[in-house]
Amino acid sequence: MTSPQPPPDRATFDDRPLVGEAPLPHHVAIIMDGNNRWAKSRGLSGVRGHHAGVEAVRAVIRRAAERGIETLTLFAFSSENWKRPASEVNALMELFLLALKREVKKLHRHGIRLSVIGDRSAFSTSIQKYIVSAEALTRDNTGLHLVIAANYGGRWDIAMAARRLAERVAAGELDPEAVDEQALDEAVSLSGDAPVDLCIRTSGEQRISNFLLWQMAYAELHFTPVLWPDFDAVAFDRALADFQGRQRRFGMTDEQIEAQGA
Repeated sequence: MTSPQPPPDRATFDDRPLVGEAPLPHHVAIIMDGNNRWAKSRGLSGVRGHHAGVEAVRAVIRRAAERGIETLTLFAFSSENWKRPASEVNALMELFLLALKREVKKLHRHGIRLSVIGDRSAFSTSIQKYIVSAEALTRDNTGLHLVIAANYGGRWDIAMAARRLAERVAAGELDPEAVDEQALDEAVSLSGDAPVDLCIRTSGEQRISNFLLWQMAYAELHFTPVLWPDFDAVAFDRALADFQGRQRRFGMTDEQIEAQGA
């Protein structure tokens, strides 16, 4: 029996390639942060930063599909982002609509299924129409499941799930005793997908900002100083390699984990 190896040096780990036989995450979630700082550092408007961020989205979607990731969830617009300046919010809505018009057919050609989670009621009629159309077009695709979280908040998600269960109880369709973790898990967004295995946040911030609170209960967290427009396929692979170097215990001891792999 070989002696256990020490953990990799975090200062050099990001330069290591993916580990061939080590499992990759089924579900990756990304908090795309740093567009404004990227633009400001270049003397550009924040809107230009968001446009640059679209290129990073394309690169990450391609690499996730190439790596066989099952679900990729991108935090595009939080329920708190409405507090930003009106000009920036309007620009983000225009960019969202433009992306829906231009990108969906490309996603469909590559077998990618698109879903949008969040409270759609605050969006314009045009955006809501294109969301419905995009989801219908790609519904039967069997490749990467691309999820866009827009006007989304983790607390909102859990509250809406609780409301749906309460309505079923009030209608006599569900016993109160049946409201448990499994019932809530089936009522929140993305109930048909694997839980989040890896959450990536760019720009050096180290918080999850009300994102997929239920779904990320056991997620590994990867924080990188790279600003979102500079986050590319190589940076994505570094995050995957970081994940491969983690030991996921799920409440068990090291000895139990080792016994499972024996």
